[in-house]
Amino acid sequence: MAFHRRRYHYYNRLRSLVPLISAVSGILLILFGLLSFLAPSPTDSDNPGYLRRQVLKLGNGDDDADNSTGEPVSRVPRGGGRLNLDIWRSRNSKFYYGCSNASKNFAHASVVTKPNRYLLIATSGGLNQQRTGITDAVVAARILNATLVVPKLDQKSFWKDTSDFSEIFDVDWFISFLSNDVKIIKTLPKRGGKTWTPHTMRVPRKCSDRCYQNRVLPVLLKRHAVQLNKFDYRLANKLDTQLQKLRCRVNFHALKFTDPIIEMGKKLVQRMTMKSKHYIALHLRFEPDMLAFSGCYYGGGDKERKELGAIRKRWKTLHTSNPDKERRHGKCPLTPKEVGLMLRALGYGSDAHIYVASGEVYGREMTLAPLKALFPNFYTKETIASKEELEPFSSFSSRMAALDFIVCDESDVFVTNNNGNMARMLAGRRRYFGHRRTIRPNAKKLYRLFLNQANMTWEAFASKVRTFQRGFMGDPKEVRPGRGEFHENPHTCICEYSEAEAKKDLGIRKYGKGYSATGEDVAMDDQNVDNELEMPDPDNDGDQDVPEGNGLFNGTVFDYDGISSEETDLDEILSD
Repeated sequence: MAFHRRRYHYYNRLRSLVPLISAVSGILLILFGLLSFLAPSPTDSDNPGYLRRQVLKLGNGDDDADNSTGEPVSRVPRGGGRLNLDIWRSRNSKFYYGCSNASKNFAHASVVTKPNRYLLIATSGGLNQQRTGITDAVVAARILNATLVVPKLDQKSFWKDTSDFSEIFDVDWFISFLSNDVKIIKTLPKRGGKTWTPHTMRVPRKCSDRCYQNRVLPVLLKRHAVQLNKFDYRLANKLDTQLQKLRCRVNFHALKFTDPIIEMGKKLVQRMTMKSKHYIALHLRFEPDMLAFSGCYYGGGDKERKELGAIRKRWKTLHTSNPDKERRHGKCPLTPKEVGLMLRALGYGSDAHIYVASGEVYGREMTLAPLKALFPNFYTKETIASKEELEPFSSFSSRMAALDFIVCDESDVFVTNNNGNMARMLAGRRRYFGHRRTIRPNAKKLYRLFLNQANMTWEAFASKVRTFQRGFMGDPKEVRPGRGEFHENPHTCICEYSEAEAKKDLGIRKYGKGYSATGEDVAMDDQNVDNELEMPDPDNDGDQDVPEGNGLFNGTVFDYDGISSEETDLDEILSD
């Protein structure tokens, strides 16, 4: 009996402890869950499977985003949300227009051009790098009071495009449009009935007008015909106002694509606009050679290091890179996934239509999968045009790039993950033609945000993105005059309407868009808006978020000014 009583008493005590044990266990589970949630995720460099895992985890759609560990982070909404910002256009763009008319004091070409002075140039790189060279060549000829021979395009570099000038640009339009400014001829005339071989030389990068007069003019006076080789970014960023306006006339009006390119480009634009009222164009530079040159690392482990390291050996003068430092300083292009998350945070929903202009993406479909999951309405020229339609262009990289250029130029929103030549040229063009929405990632600030993405809600993440992107959305005056390349920020050629004038019909601001301009310029007056603007510092760290140096980011992906072109082919990488 006593035994049974003791066992019964022991059983009652044990039963009374069950709720306490359950409560303690529950508290421990909650604490464990909180620690797991708050624990920092490994950085890309600590995680060899970064690219692979981010693709697979986002492959099922855009409802649940994840970090590189594969753990759910926060719910990414399908819609873009309601924002104060007009995501499709700049609110103040109606107050600005492109103005590049020559002043009355800018003498006619027939007055200033001297006899027996012929300037030839050989461009370098892909389509858009060559475009900068052509633009600057016209200005150089004006500085030297020389006759310009139609520029030679680069046919031997990495891009292997055999097209000549007249197969990409309308050469007759080019000559006639600029006839008041510079005398241009198609070929160098014979000398004494014999072919004339010009003297070849090179000028330094960023050569000023005085530099041309001191270095080139004496040779030109002696030899009468001079060819400048590797001609890209060989003219100073800061020039006399009238020479800057000439730059704009060349770049935005005289360089018109040939009719076949324009017609095919128009078809692609029409097909995009038939699919949706608005569309985004993304210039995505994520090719193996570009990543190798940048020195950035995206977490692909030994395979990535070996593959990109082998490509990097092409440039013998490149120093050993520090991938973490490059990324911290905003010098690494965003991944396709990061671009997609940035766009969603800025308010672009999954119903947005996106046209992607890119070369071969490193990692191919696996790398693109997160972007396609976030934006399923994903198109390229190959998906909206037949193989037969593209056949006349597909064997020529510059002509294919020209088609992408047209579709990106006509888009409602242009986005870039890089600071390459096409991104810069289009940024400048879109400023000139009405400050159309152009989004450049603030890579320096976004890098830190993406690292901490796992530890915040979607709402907090999106709010930070919008804060960091102030001043990087293509609005007027967000970049101070003189900042960046002139081709990217043609401030001398952008004028401002009064408020009364802005209410009038502003159709003239689209002169040239569609590549069917007439000889009349769009200028309403010759005023030059050079007002300084303090740029935003959203996180109050004393670091003004202004694109520095040559490119679209804080810092540059390609700091090529300090590398000798004689020893590298990096000019080949810097286009498109």
